[in-house]
Amino acid sequence: MEATGTDEVDKLKTKFISAWNNMKYSWVLKTKTYFSRNSPVLLLGKCYHFKFEDENKLLPARSGCTIEDHVIAGNVEEFRKDFISRIWLTYREEFPQIEGSAFTTDCGWGCTLRTGQMLLAQGLILHFLGRAWTWPDALNIENSDSDSWTSNTVKKFTASFEASLSGESELKTPTVSQKETIRRHSDDHEMRNEIYHRKIISWFGDSPLALFGLHQLIKYGKKSGKKAGDWYGPAVVAHILRKAVEEARHPDLQGITIYVAQDCTVYSSDVIDKQCTSMASDNTDDKAVIILIPVRLGGERTNTDYLDFVKGILSLEYCVGIIGGKPKQSYYFAGFQDDSLIYMDPHYCQSFVDVSIKDFPLETFHCPSPKKMSFRKMDPSCTIGFYCRNVQDFKRASEEITKMLKISSKEKYPLFTFVNGHSRDYDFTSTTTNEEDLFSEDEKKRLKRFSTEEFVLL
Repeated sequence: MEATGTDEVDKLKTKFISAWNNMKYSWVLKTKTYFSRNSPVLLLGKCYHFKFEDENKLLPARSGCTIEDHVIAGNVEEFRKDFISRIWLTYREEFPQIEGSAFTTDCGWGCTLRTGQMLLAQGLILHFLGRAWTWPDALNIENSDSDSWTSNTVKKFTASFEASLSGESELKTPTVSQKETIRRHSDDHEMRNEIYHRKIISWFGDSPLALFGLHQLIKYGKKSGKKAGDWYGPAVVAHILRKAVEEARHPDLQGITIYVAQDCTVYSSDVIDKQCTSMASDNTDDKAVIILIPVRLGGERTNTDYLDFVKGILSLEYCVGIIGGKPKQSYYFAGFQDDSLIYMDPHYCQSFVDVSIKDFPLETFHCPSPKKMSFRKMDPSCTIGFYCRNVQDFKRASEEITKMLKISSKEKYPLFTFVNGHSRDYDFTSTTTNEEDLFSEDEKKRLKRFSTEEFVLL
Protein backbone atom coordinates (compact mmCIF):
# COMPACT_ATOMS: atom_id res chain seq x y z
CA MET A 1 0.00 0.00 0.00
CA GLU A 2 2.85 2.36 0.85
CA ALA A 3 4.47 1.77 -2.54
CA THR A 4 1.16 2.43 -4.26
CA GLY A 5 0.80 5.70 -2.36
CA THR A 6 4.29 6.76 -3.40
CA ASP A 7 3.48 5.99 -7.04
CA GLU A 8 0.34 8.12 -6.84
CA VAL A 9 2.35 11.01 -5.34
CA ASP A 10 4.93 10.68 -8.13
CA LYS A 11 2.20 10.69 -10.76
CA LEU A 12 0.57 13.79 -9.30
CA LYS A 13 3.99 15.43 -9.06
CA THR A 14 4.75 14.80 -12.72
CA LYS A 15 1.28 16.07 -13.66
CA PHE A 16 1.87 19.34 -11.82
CA ILE A 17 5.36 19.66 -13.36
CA SER A 18 3.83 19.08 -16.79
CA ALA A 19 1.19 21.75 -16.18
CA TRP A 20 3.80 24.22 -14.92
CA ASN A 21 6.09 23.72 -17.91
CA ASN A 22 3.20 24.07 -20.31
CA MET A 23 2.20 27.38 -18.71
CA LYS A 24 5.86 28.41 -18.65
CA TYR A 25 6.43 27.85 -22.36
CA SER A 26 2.97 28.37 -23.90
CA TRP A 27 3.57 32.11 -24.32
CA VAL A 28 6.06 31.28 -27.08
CA LEU A 29 3.29 29.69 -29.12
CA LYS A 30 1.07 32.65 -28.32
CA THR A 31 3.28 35.19 -30.06
CA LYS A 32 2.91 35.96 -33.76
CA THR A 33 5.84 35.61 -36.13
CA TYR A 34 6.53 38.44 -38.58
CA PHE A 35 8.12 37.91 -41.96
CA SER A 36 9.46 40.63 -44.25
CA ARG A 37 8.11 40.79 -47.81
CA ASN A 38 11.45 42.15 -49.02
CA SER A 39 13.68 39.18 -48.16
CA PRO A 40 13.56 35.56 -49.30
CA VAL A 41 12.80 32.80 -46.80
CA LEU A 42 14.90 29.62 -46.91
CA LEU A 43 13.48 26.38 -45.52
CA LEU A 44 15.73 23.31 -45.71
CA GLY A 45 16.99 24.23 -49.16
CA LYS A 46 13.72 25.61 -50.55
CA CYS A 47 13.56 29.33 -51.28
CA TYR A 48 10.34 31.32 -50.96
CA HIS A 49 9.91 34.94 -52.06
CA PHE A 50 7.27 36.96 -50.21
CA LYS A 51 6.72 39.49 -52.96
CA PHE A 52 3.99 42.04 -53.45
CA GLU A 53 1.03 40.62 -55.38
CA ASP A 54 -2.21 42.26 -54.35
CA GLU A 55 -2.36 45.10 -51.88
CA ASN A 56 -5.98 44.24 -51.10
CA LYS A 57 -5.18 40.63 -50.29
CA LEU A 58 -4.25 40.04 -46.66
CA LEU A 59 -2.46 37.09 -45.14
CA PRO A 60 -5.05 34.73 -43.60
CA ALA A 61 -5.24 35.16 -39.83
CA ARG A 62 -4.95 31.42 -39.29
CA SER A 63 -1.59 31.20 -41.04
CA GLY A 64 0.39 31.89 -37.89
CA CYS A 65 2.78 34.25 -39.66
CA THR A 66 2.34 37.87 -40.62
CA ILE A 67 3.89 39.78 -43.50
CA GLU A 68 5.08 43.30 -42.73
CA ASP A 69 2.81 46.05 -44.12
CA HIS A 70 0.03 43.43 -44.35
CA VAL A 71 1.03 42.42 -47.89
CA ILE A 72 0.73 38.77 -48.78
CA ALA A 73 3.66 36.96 -50.31
CA GLY A 74 3.78 35.48 -53.76
CA ASN A 75 3.92 31.96 -52.36
CA VAL A 76 3.14 32.22 -48.68
CA GLU A 77 0.75 29.27 -48.90
CA GLU A 78 3.46 27.11 -50.47
CA PHE A 79 5.82 28.05 -47.66
CA ARG A 80 3.17 27.32 -45.02
CA LYS A 81 2.39 23.95 -46.58
CA ASP A 82 6.08 23.04 -46.73
CA PHE A 83 6.72 24.13 -43.14
CA ILE A 84 3.65 22.41 -41.70
CA SER A 85 4.58 19.20 -43.52
CA ARG A 86 7.75 18.87 -41.43
CA ILE A 87 7.26 16.48 -38.50
CA TRP A 88 6.88 18.28 -35.16
CA LEU A 89 7.76 16.34 -32.01
CA THR A 90 7.06 17.99 -28.68
CA TYR A 91 6.77 17.31 -24.99
CA ARG A 92 4.08 14.72 -24.27
CA GLU A 93 2.21 13.73 -21.14
CA GLU A 94 0.54 10.57 -19.88
CA PHE A 95 2.61 8.20 -22.00
CA PRO A 96 3.64 4.76 -20.64
CA GLN A 97 6.01 5.07 -17.71
CA ILE A 98 9.69 5.19 -18.63
CA GLU A 99 11.48 2.13 -17.30
CA GLY A 100 13.47 2.78 -14.14
CA SER A 101 11.70 6.07 -13.38
CA ALA A 102 8.34 7.54 -12.41
CA PHE A 103 8.23 9.74 -15.52
CA THR A 104 5.16 9.68 -17.74
CA THR A 105 6.07 13.02 -19.32
CA ASP A 106 9.27 14.63 -20.60
CA CYS A 107 8.18 18.20 -19.82
CA GLY A 108 11.09 20.31 -18.66
CA TRP A 109 13.94 17.99 -19.68
CA GLY A 110 13.33 16.20 -23.00
CA CYS A 111 13.54 19.09 -25.46
CA THR A 112 16.91 18.15 -27.01
CA LEU A 113 15.77 14.57 -27.51
CA ARG A 114 12.69 15.98 -29.26
CA THR A 115 14.71 18.24 -31.55
CA GLY A 116 16.95 15.28 -32.33
CA GLN A 117 13.86 13.28 -33.24
CA MET A 118 12.72 16.09 -35.55
CA LEU A 119 16.07 16.11 -37.36
CA LEU A 120 16.00 12.33 -37.79
CA ALA A 121 12.37 12.50 -38.95
CA GLN A 122 13.36 14.98 -41.67
CA GLY A 123 16.14 12.63 -42.76
CA LEU A 124 13.63 9.79 -43.03
CA ILE A 125 11.24 12.00 -45.00
CA LEU A 126 14.03 12.72 -47.50
CA HIS A 127 14.84 9.02 -47.64
CA PHE A 128 11.32 7.69 -48.19
CA LEU A 129 9.36 10.64 -49.60
CA GLY A 130 11.86 13.14 -51.00
CA ARG A 131 12.27 16.89 -50.42
CA ALA A 132 9.41 17.82 -52.77
CA TRP A 133 6.86 15.93 -50.65
CA THR A 134 4.26 17.88 -48.70
CA TRP A 135 1.37 16.62 -46.62
CA PRO A 136 -1.88 17.10 -48.61
CA ASP A 137 -3.79 18.04 -45.44
CA ALA A 138 -1.19 20.53 -44.17
CA LEU A 139 -3.26 23.64 -44.84
CA ASN A 140 -6.33 22.09 -43.21
CA ILE A 141 -4.77 22.27 -39.75
CA GLU A 142 -6.48 24.91 -37.67
CA ASN A 143 -3.91 27.22 -36.14
CA SER A 144 -4.88 28.17 -32.60
CA ASP A 145 -5.16 31.92 -32.26
CA SER A 146 -3.18 34.02 -29.81
CA ASP A 147 -5.61 33.53 -26.94
CA SER A 148 -6.63 29.93 -27.35
CA TRP A 149 -3.15 28.42 -26.91
CA THR A 150 -3.02 29.45 -23.27
CA SER A 151 -6.71 29.11 -22.47
CA ASN A 152 -6.82 25.64 -24.02
CA THR A 153 -3.73 24.71 -22.05
CA VAL A 154 -5.43 25.66 -18.78
CA LYS A 155 -8.65 23.87 -19.73
CA LYS A 156 -6.78 20.76 -20.85
CA PHE A 157 -4.79 20.44 -17.65
CA THR A 158 -7.81 21.18 -15.47
CA ALA A 159 -9.80 18.48 -17.23
CA SER A 160 -6.83 16.10 -17.19
CA PHE A 161 -6.25 16.63 -13.48
CA GLU A 162 -9.95 16.19 -12.63
CA ALA A 163 -10.09 13.07 -14.76
CA SER A 164 -7.08 11.62 -12.95
CA LEU A 165 -8.81 12.12 -9.62
CA SER A 166 -12.00 10.45 -10.82
CA GLY A 167 -10.18 7.62 -12.59
CA GLU A 168 -11.40 8.70 -16.03
CA SER A 169 -9.19 9.11 -19.08
CA GLU A 170 -9.26 11.99 -21.52
CA LEU A 171 -10.92 11.18 -24.82
CA LYS A 172 -8.92 11.76 -27.97
CA THR A 173 -10.89 12.16 -31.18
CA PRO A 174 -8.98 11.90 -34.45
CA THR A 175 -10.05 14.52 -36.97
CA VAL A 176 -8.28 13.50 -40.16
CA SER A 177 -8.46 9.73 -40.54
CA GLN A 178 -6.34 7.54 -42.73
CA LYS A 179 -9.46 6.26 -44.50
CA GLU A 180 -10.57 9.79 -45.36
CA THR A 181 -7.11 10.66 -46.63
CA ILE A 182 -6.83 7.54 -48.80
CA ARG A 183 -10.36 8.09 -50.15
CA ARG A 184 -9.47 11.67 -51.07
CA HIS A 185 -6.11 10.72 -52.59
CA SER A 186 -6.83 7.50 -54.44
CA ASP A 187 -3.73 7.73 -56.56
CA ASP A 188 -1.30 4.90 -55.78
CA HIS A 189 1.62 7.28 -55.35
CA GLU A 190 -0.30 9.44 -52.89
CA MET A 191 -1.41 6.36 -50.98
CA ARG A 192 2.18 5.12 -50.75
CA ASN A 193 3.33 8.53 -49.49
CA GLU A 194 0.60 8.65 -46.87
CA ILE A 195 1.49 5.16 -45.65
CA TYR A 196 5.15 6.17 -45.23
CA HIS A 197 4.14 9.48 -43.66
CA ARG A 198 2.23 7.63 -40.94
CA LYS A 199 4.90 4.96 -40.63
CA ILE A 200 7.63 7.55 -40.01
CA ILE A 201 5.56 9.26 -37.33
CA SER A 202 4.79 5.91 -35.68
CA TRP A 203 8.52 5.22 -35.32
CA PHE A 204 8.68 8.26 -32.99
CA GLY A 205 5.73 7.27 -30.84
CA ASP A 206 6.00 7.58 -27.07
CA SER A 207 5.94 3.89 -26.22
CA PRO A 208 8.66 1.36 -25.38
CA LEU A 209 8.22 -0.41 -28.72
CA ALA A 210 8.63 2.66 -30.97
CA LEU A 211 12.03 2.42 -32.69
CA PHE A 212 12.98 6.08 -32.24
CA GLY A 213 10.58 6.95 -29.44
CA LEU A 214 11.63 8.64 -26.23
CA HIS A 215 11.74 5.34 -24.33
CA GLN A 216 14.24 3.82 -26.75
CA LEU A 217 16.42 6.92 -26.90
CA ILE A 218 16.62 7.06 -23.10
CA LYS A 219 17.58 3.38 -23.05
CA TYR A 220 20.52 4.09 -25.37
CA GLY A 221 21.37 7.21 -23.36
CA LYS A 222 21.88 5.07 -20.26
CA LYS A 223 24.90 3.54 -21.98
CA SER A 224 26.53 6.97 -21.86
CA GLY A 225 25.55 7.68 -18.26
CA LYS A 226 22.32 9.57 -19.00
CA LYS A 227 18.90 8.84 -17.53
CA ALA A 228 15.34 10.11 -17.78
CA GLY A 229 15.12 13.63 -16.36
CA ASP A 230 18.73 14.55 -17.24
CA TRP A 231 19.75 17.32 -19.64
CA TYR A 232 20.88 15.95 -23.00
CA GLY A 233 23.26 18.05 -25.10
CA PRO A 234 23.18 18.15 -28.93
CA ALA A 235 26.33 16.02 -29.28
CA VAL A 236 25.10 13.28 -26.93
CA VAL A 237 21.79 13.16 -28.79
CA ALA A 238 23.68 12.72 -32.08
CA HIS A 239 25.34 9.54 -30.76
CA ILE A 240 22.07 8.28 -29.28
CA LEU A 241 20.35 8.70 -32.66
CA ARG A 242 23.17 6.81 -34.35
CA LYS A 243 22.75 3.88 -31.97
CA ALA A 244 18.99 3.90 -32.39
CA VAL A 245 19.26 3.65 -36.19
CA GLU A 246 22.01 1.01 -36.02
CA GLU A 247 19.93 -1.14 -33.70
CA ALA A 248 16.67 -0.77 -35.65
CA ARG A 249 15.75 -4.09 -37.26
CA HIS A 250 12.82 -2.88 -39.33
CA PRO A 251 13.17 -4.02 -42.98
CA ASP A 252 12.50 -0.51 -44.27
CA LEU A 253 15.43 0.88 -42.27
CA GLN A 254 18.16 -1.46 -43.50
CA GLY A 255 19.04 0.95 -46.30
CA ILE A 256 19.97 3.90 -44.07
CA THR A 257 22.66 4.53 -41.46
CA ILE A 258 24.04 7.40 -39.38
CA TYR A 259 27.60 8.67 -39.11
CA VAL A 260 28.68 11.04 -36.32
CA ALA A 261 31.74 13.20 -36.93
CA GLN A 262 34.68 12.76 -34.57
CA ASP A 263 36.08 15.96 -33.09
CA CYS A 264 34.61 18.10 -35.90
CA THR A 265 36.12 15.83 -38.55
CA VAL A 266 34.28 13.69 -41.12
CA TYR A 267 36.46 10.79 -42.26
CA SER A 268 35.28 10.05 -45.80
CA SER A 269 36.42 6.42 -45.91
CA ASP A 270 34.57 5.68 -42.65
CA VAL A 271 31.38 7.15 -44.10
CA ILE A 272 31.70 5.18 -47.34
CA ASP A 273 32.41 1.97 -45.40
CA LYS A 274 29.14 2.46 -43.50
CA GLN A 275 27.29 3.08 -46.75
CA CYS A 276 28.70 -0.04 -48.40
CA THR A 277 27.95 -2.37 -45.48
CA SER A 278 24.78 -4.35 -46.10
CA MET A 279 22.92 -6.74 -43.81
CA ALA A 280 21.97 -8.89 -46.80
CA SER A 281 24.78 -10.48 -48.81
CA ASP A 282 22.77 -10.22 -52.06
CA ASN A 283 22.21 -6.45 -51.63
CA THR A 284 24.90 -4.43 -53.39
CA ASP A 285 23.13 -1.05 -53.18
CA ASP A 286 24.75 1.79 -51.27
CA LYS A 287 23.13 2.76 -48.00
CA ALA A 288 21.88 6.26 -47.49
CA VAL A 289 23.63 8.09 -44.66
CA ILE A 290 22.65 10.86 -42.29
CA ILE A 291 25.81 12.71 -41.27
CA LEU A 292 25.66 14.42 -37.88
CA ILE A 293 28.35 16.95 -36.98
CA PRO A 294 28.45 18.29 -33.40
CA VAL A 295 30.08 21.72 -33.48
CA ARG A 296 30.48 24.82 -31.37
CA LEU A 297 29.85 28.20 -32.97
CA GLY A 298 31.98 30.19 -30.57
CA GLY A 299 32.98 30.37 -26.90
CA GLU A 300 30.40 31.40 -24.33
CA ARG A 301 28.33 33.09 -27.03
CA THR A 302 27.72 32.35 -30.68
CA ASN A 303 30.22 34.07 -32.96
CA THR A 304 28.32 36.04 -35.60
CA ASP A 305 31.11 35.29 -38.10
CA TYR A 306 29.46 31.87 -38.47
CA LEU A 307 26.08 33.31 -39.54
CA ASP A 308 26.73 33.15 -43.28
CA PHE A 309 27.91 29.56 -43.02
CA VAL A 310 24.84 28.48 -41.03
CA LYS A 311 22.62 30.19 -43.61
CA GLY A 312 24.53 28.44 -46.36
CA ILE A 313 24.01 25.06 -44.68
CA LEU A 314 20.26 25.62 -44.30
CA SER A 315 20.13 26.56 -48.00
CA LEU A 316 21.07 23.00 -49.01
CA GLU A 317 18.22 20.64 -49.90
CA TYR A 318 20.08 17.72 -48.34
CA CYS A 319 20.42 19.54 -45.02
CA VAL A 320 18.10 17.94 -42.43
CA GLY A 321 18.33 20.81 -39.98
CA ILE A 322 20.21 21.75 -36.85
CA ILE A 323 19.77 20.57 -33.27
CA GLY A 324 20.37 23.79 -31.38
CA GLY A 325 18.50 26.45 -29.45
CA LYS A 326 19.08 28.94 -26.68
CA PRO A 327 20.95 28.04 -23.47
CA LYS A 328 19.12 25.09 -21.82
CA GLN A 329 16.26 25.40 -24.30
CA SER A 330 16.54 23.33 -27.47
CA TYR A 331 14.99 24.19 -30.85
CA TYR A 332 15.01 22.49 -34.24
CA PHE A 333 16.37 25.02 -36.74
CA ALA A 334 15.10 24.49 -40.27
CA GLY A 335 15.53 27.79 -42.11
CA PHE A 336 16.13 31.53 -41.95
CA GLN A 337 15.14 34.97 -43.17
CA ASP A 338 17.78 37.70 -43.06
CA ASP A 339 19.63 37.23 -39.74
CA SER A 340 16.84 35.31 -38.00
CA LEU A 341 16.59 31.54 -37.77
CA ILE A 342 13.28 29.74 -38.37
CA TYR A 343 12.60 26.92 -35.97
CA MET A 344 10.13 24.44 -34.50
CA ASP A 345 9.71 24.52 -30.75
CA PRO A 346 9.26 21.29 -28.75
CA HIS A 347 8.28 23.15 -25.55
CA TYR A 348 4.57 22.55 -25.77
CA CYS A 349 3.17 19.64 -23.79
CA GLN A 350 0.60 17.66 -25.74
CA SER A 351 -1.39 14.59 -24.83
CA PHE A 352 -0.04 11.13 -25.56
CA VAL A 353 -1.14 9.72 -28.92
CA ASP A 354 -1.24 5.95 -29.37
CA VAL A 355 0.42 5.56 -32.77
CA SER A 356 -0.11 1.81 -32.74
CA ILE A 357 -3.76 2.21 -33.70
CA LYS A 358 -4.47 2.27 -37.42
CA ASP A 359 -6.33 5.56 -37.43
CA PHE A 360 -4.25 7.71 -35.07
CA PRO A 361 -4.62 11.51 -35.51
CA LEU A 362 -1.81 13.36 -37.29
CA GLU A 363 -2.51 17.00 -36.41
CA THR A 364 -0.40 17.20 -33.26
CA PHE A 365 2.66 15.97 -35.19
CA HIS A 366 2.66 19.02 -37.48
CA CYS A 367 3.40 22.55 -36.32
CA PRO A 368 0.83 25.11 -37.55
CA SER A 369 3.09 28.17 -37.30
CA PRO A 370 6.83 28.89 -37.69
CA LYS A 371 8.87 30.79 -35.12
CA LYS A 372 11.87 33.07 -35.62
CA MET A 373 14.86 33.87 -33.43
CA SER A 374 17.86 36.14 -33.89
CA PHE A 375 21.04 34.24 -34.72
CA ARG A 376 22.79 36.16 -31.93
CA LYS A 377 20.62 34.41 -29.33
CA MET A 378 21.61 30.95 -30.52
CA ASP A 379 23.52 28.74 -28.10
CA PRO A 380 26.95 27.94 -29.61
CA SER A 381 26.58 24.17 -29.04
CA CYS A 382 24.68 22.48 -31.85
CA THR A 383 24.61 19.49 -34.18
CA ILE A 384 24.31 19.93 -37.95
CA GLY A 385 22.72 17.20 -40.08
CA PHE A 386 22.94 16.18 -43.76
CA TYR A 387 21.37 13.39 -45.76
CA CYS A 388 23.13 11.61 -48.65
CA ARG A 389 21.24 8.95 -50.60
CA ASN A 390 24.33 7.08 -51.82
CA VAL A 391 28.14 7.26 -52.03
CA GLN A 392 28.01 9.50 -55.09
CA ASP A 393 25.75 11.96 -53.24
CA PHE A 394 28.10 11.93 -50.24
CA LYS A 395 31.12 12.75 -52.41
CA ARG A 396 29.23 15.57 -54.11
CA ALA A 397 28.00 16.95 -50.76
CA SER A 398 31.44 16.79 -49.16
CA GLU A 399 32.94 18.78 -52.05
CA GLU A 400 30.16 21.38 -51.92
CA ILE A 401 30.30 21.81 -48.15
CA THR A 402 34.10 21.97 -48.17
CA LYS A 403 33.92 24.90 -50.59
CA MET A 404 31.44 26.62 -48.28
CA LEU A 405 33.74 26.01 -45.30
CA LYS A 406 36.71 27.57 -47.10
CA ILE A 407 34.70 30.65 -48.06
CA SER A 408 33.28 31.12 -44.55
CA SER A 409 36.49 30.43 -42.61
CA LYS A 410 37.98 33.86 -43.46
CA GLU A 411 41.57 32.78 -42.90
CA LYS A 412 40.62 30.98 -39.69
CA TYR A 413 40.20 27.30 -39.01
CA PRO A 414 36.98 25.90 -40.55
CA LEU A 415 34.10 24.86 -38.32
CA PHE A 416 34.61 21.22 -39.32
CA THR A 417 36.47 19.36 -42.04
CA PHE A 418 36.15 16.46 -44.47
CA VAL A 419 39.33 14.41 -44.76
CA ASN A 420 40.23 11.39 -46.88
CA GLY A 421 40.94 8.07 -45.23
CA HIS A 422 39.77 6.38 -42.04
CA SER A 423 39.90 7.72 -38.51
CA ARG A 424 42.31 4.90 -37.63
CA ASP A 425 44.76 6.36 -40.15
CA TYR A 426 44.97 9.40 -37.88
CA ASP A 427 45.62 7.39 -34.69
CA PHE A 428 41.98 7.38 -33.60
CA THR A 429 40.59 4.25 -32.02
CA SER A 430 38.10 2.53 -34.30
CA THR A 431 34.66 2.38 -32.76
CA THR A 432 33.36 -1.14 -32.37
CA THR A 433 30.15 -2.32 -30.84
CA ASN A 434 28.62 -5.53 -29.65
CA GLU A 435 25.25 -6.51 -28.24
CA GLU A 436 26.38 -6.37 -24.62
CA ASP A 437 28.06 -2.97 -24.81
CA LEU A 438 26.48 -0.57 -27.29
CA PHE A 439 29.11 2.12 -26.70
CA SER A 440 32.84 1.39 -26.84
CA GLU A 441 35.14 2.80 -24.17
CA ASP A 442 36.36 5.43 -26.64
CA GLU A 443 32.78 6.50 -27.35
CA LYS A 444 31.95 6.67 -23.65
CA LYS A 445 34.88 9.00 -23.02
CA ARG A 446 33.85 11.18 -25.94
CA LEU A 447 30.20 11.25 -24.82
CA LYS A 448 31.19 12.11 -21.26
CA ARG A 449 33.14 15.07 -22.59
CA PHE A 450 30.28 16.09 -24.87
CA SER A 451 27.82 15.86 -21.99
CA THR A 452 29.62 18.78 -20.34
CA GLU A 453 29.61 20.55 -23.73
CA GLU A 454 33.38 21.03 -23.75
CA PHE A 455 34.89 21.51 -27.19
CA VAL A 456 38.37 22.31 -28.36
CA LEU A 457 38.21 25.77 -29.91
CA LEU A 458 40.66 26.35 -32.73
